[in-house]
Amino acid sequence: MNDEVVAAVAQAHRRDWAQVFSTTAHLTRDLDLAEECAQDAFAQALETWTETGIPDRPGAWLTTIARNRARDALRRESVFRRKMPLLVADETSPGPEDGLVDDRLRLIFTCAHPALSRQAQICLTLRLVCGLSTPEVARAFLVQPATMAARITRAKKKIAAARIPYRVPGPDQLEERLGAVLEVVHLIFTTGHTAPVGAQLIRHDLVDSAISLARMLHLLMPTDTEISALLALLLLTRARQGARVSADGRLVLLSEQDRARWDRQLIAEGQSLVTDALRRRPPTRYALEAAIAAVHAEAPTWQDTDWAQVVGLYDALFRLWPSPVVDLNRAVAIGLRDGPEAGLYALTPLLADPALATYGYLSAARADFLRQLRQWPQAVTAYEEALTLTDNDVERAFLTERLTDVKRYL
Repeated sequence: MNDEVVAAVAQAHRRDWAQVFSTTAHLTRDLDLAEECAQDAFAQALETWTETGIPDRPGAWLTTIARNRARDALRRESVFRRKMPLLVADETSPGPEDGLVDDRLRLIFTCAHPALSRQAQICLTLRLVCGLSTPEVARAFLVQPATMAARITRAKKKIAAARIPYRVPGPDQLEERLGAVLEVVHLIFTTGHTAPVGAQLIRHDLVDSAISLARMLHLLMPTDTEISALLALLLLTRARQGARVSADGRLVLLSEQDRARWDRQLIAEGQSLVTDALRRRPPTRYALEAAIAAVHAEAPTWQDTDWAQVVGLYDALFRLWPSPVVDLNRAVAIGLRDGPEAGLYALTPLLADPALATYGYLSAARADFLRQLRQWPQAVTAYEEALTLTDNDVERAFLTERLTDVKRYL
């Protein structure tokens, strides 16, 4: 087994796992059997490609092997399987607007079915669509692999027992169901972009998985505006990733980042996508969020940021999607446009919002405005509140440093 083959199999797993697994699942109508056959195909590749060479189309080779394994298993277990609950396969179900029905789309919509809890949707999507191992998914949720294996097994059983169909929703349900899929992708990304807990600020595995999912959806449904907008948002946000943490592991705020370290290729791709999305009226939630990210990406320096445009975009976003977090971000943008006193005034009504009662970023935003206004005792209190609500080690180190600095003025 040589290094070239190992690298080729690893690349094929990243690129083709979803296609191999989803196509096999369509044949078996059994997620466990499909997973076993797909895994066997990748294992077989390590042996066969060492002897015969890497095929021109690795994904097609792997899919053929997995499906052959599945057919053999189906023949052996035909009597037993007639007594087991199977996936409901609807060959005549309508697909997206262009008529394309891809097995990867069937898999994505099945994993994000509303009958499953949001946590189960994310676990299954990471495991079955993104191809993460069970221990990797367990790390994302900070649980033991055995616990995660049990969760994934329960979710698979519910899909079969509840007769959740393995298909793309029809036109009457597609928009609603696609919204749930995009929320799952967005949540995976945001969890990786700033990890809620742990020693690392960024979970690169989750960020990469979310972008891969968004790219897959965009490839399969290229005319859908919201998919394009979500992909734009993820790319524009991901472009800043290399500048968010210093060489010694410290948090670097947007205002202090070295913009030469931003990924200009991702920014250009994201700008193109969001420009196209905004041309289609009315603008959508993700299009407006991506537009905000684009304003930051286009500013040569922090001082050049067009905060008036950012506030205007947040106004439009809040009208479309009235979220407390959007309201908080809008208040911060007002402070950056009009000064810390205006920002503090805009934040004050949010203190009574129960949805933000345990949201550390509200306390951190207030603390920073209070620090700029030299209201030292109130700033200390706000930083201490933010610390009690923050579990990520990198963010805690930043807040602790700010708190120590502010205390010097008491």
